Order: sequence, then C-alpha cells, then structure tokens
Amino acid sequence: MRIGFGYDVHALTESRELWLGGIRIEHPYGLMGHSDADVLIHAVCDALLGAANMRDVGYHFPDTSAEYKNIDSKILLCETMRIVREAGYEVGNIDATIAAEQPKLNPYIPDMQKVLAEVMGIPVNDLSIKATTTEKLGFTGRREGIAAYVVALIKQIV
Repeated sequence: MRIGFGYDVHALTESRELWLGGIRIEHPYGLMGHSDADVLIHAVCDALLGAANMRDVGYHFPDTSAEYKNIDSKILLCETMRIVREAGYEVGNIDATIAAEQPKLNPYIPDMQKVLAEVMGIPVNDLSIKATTTEKLGFTGRREGIAAYVVALIKQIV
C-alpha cells in the first residue's frame, strides 16, 4: 500500500463558473485557472499520482499546453486513473477536505462523491469529501480563493 497527499488552490474571480468535485455550483464567483480550475479534482489527481510516485498533475497536464485550456477536470481525473492503473495500482480510499468560506458546500457533497466515484470507477464509500471554513483567516477566509487537501491510499494490483 502507498499513501499520497494532494493540495491545490485557485483564486476566485467573477468571470468564471464554479466547478468543484466535478459539479457546477451556482455562485457569483468561479475559480481562475487554465482548465476549469476544479481544485478538488486537481488535489485528488496529485494525491493519486504522488502515491504512485508518478510526479504531479502539472507534469502530466501542463498549464502551458493549449490542449488543456478550459478542459473539464473530470477528463484529467479519468486520465490520472488510467496512469495509476497502468502503473499497477488501484484506489484503496480517498479522504478530501475543501476549505472555503463561501459557498456552503455540505449540500453538494453527495453529488460530488457520486460524480467522482463514477469517473474513478470506485465505490462511493471509498471516497470521503468534507468541507470546512478557515474561520475567516487567510486567503480562503477573505474569500479570495478555495483550497483542497487530499490523502489517497492506493494498493498494488496483484
């Protein structure tokens, strides 16, 4: 078994849609980024790739490539799963935390779990997603951005 850690952050802006955990959330602000800027998916990809010692999401899907401009991050997650499985691993479980003052994310978590589990081809029970605030501290507390932290356990396929 191997463990990986993922972290991602994107700034909030008025000019984008808000995509988190593979779903669109109605909100006046979205996340800035080269892709759809889904911080949760990017952190999941980093955790999985890190656990498999396969570098990071930016290495595999560089933000300098026009191929990934405005791409749906679910596509990146699907490709990450292919990379991890080709390296001989399968997901054991994932534990994720999203840090955001607004919007309140708890009502969206079941949909995020369902969508991500389907994209990854894993049971929903193997994917924990939590939401928290930073009690108005730091850039997330000032509503300047959203961060995601993820730990992934992978196991070698025999």
